[in-house]
Amino acid sequence: MKNAYYLILTLSFLVLGCAQNNPQKQLQHLNGYWEIKQVETVGGKEREYSFSERVDYIEIKDSTGFRTKVLPRIDGSFVATDSREAVTARIKNDSLYLEYSTNYDTWQEVVLKADAEELQVRNARGIIYTYKKFEPINITD
Repeated sequence: MKNAYYLILTLSFLVLGCAQNNPQKQLQHLNGYWEIKQVETVGGKEREYSFSERVDYIEIKDSTGFRTKVLPRIDGSFVATDSREAVTARIKNDSLYLEYSTNYDTWQEVVLKADAEELQVRNARGIIYTYKKFEPINITD
């Protein structure tokens, strides 16, 4: 009986873990406004962000799109910045990769987690960026 309990528990974690790391499902959650929450270096140092002046906006359709920085305004609108990166989403080896390009550089990140509330990516240097879904300040309540 005890072994059956552990088997069911283990299988449940495997199913949930695989569902969370399903690249097709991750791709569905990328679009929208993302605010940086935390950065973790290769050495394990973490930097928390309680507030960010700029927010990343990602728009991907049919595996291609862009990422840009925007400045949220108090009225709920956004001011676009001059930064804009072309993005291509590719699924390789059961992982979702985001390939970025500008006129000056190209780079890649692997998506570690993407759901309705959180986005986590790792770049080629091993730095992990964790974002939370941006929620504008509501001044009318």
